[in-house]
Amino acid sequence: MKRLIIALAILALAGCSRADQRAGSSHQVQEAADANGARPTVVAPGTGPDARTPFTPAKPTVDPRSPEAARELVRRFGTLIEDGDWSEAQKLWGNADAAADLTSRLKRFRNLYLESGKSAEPEGAAGSIYVTVPVTFYETDFENHSFRRSADVLLRRVNDVSGSTEAQRRWHIERIDWKDAT
Repeated sequence: MKRLIIALAILALAGCSRADQRAGSSHQVQEAADANGARPTVVAPGTGPDARTPFTPAKPTVDPRSPEAARELVRRFGTLIEDGDWSEAQKLWGNADAAADLTSRLKRFRNLYLESGKSAEPEGAAGSIYVTVPVTFYETDFENHSFRRSADVLLRRVNDVSGSTEAQRRWHIERIDWKDAT
């Protein structure tokens, strides 16, 4: 029985020694800091090594089938044009030839911008949905010559009908109807 008590006491002391070794470095730093008169650094709650990332609610996403998604596509198109990223802008069209034709006409402007307005309500026809977004293309060059032209961007997506592809069910630019120059 005496041997059992001695063995348990040795194990307890060994355990304390290991705990002191693990905490020893921070304990010694704490004592040194106190000896120098400095205050110990207090770690802010939730910032230590075991801190968890706080929950951040996801931003609401736009339903890709909604008219708002069509308006977002027009805004993206405008951003790509303003950045001069013509190849990406062309990918937003349903017809590659029409996209290339527009690109060739607009590339001559140095600083082209697109301003979009409020879209009309969606309309359905023959298994497709259409949304029209009024826009204004404008540019002023270094010699103060300006270009300003309004148009309607017609966007189309195929309804969720059997046999339609995923690409057809996404909004794309069907055409741009230019208004008379002012």
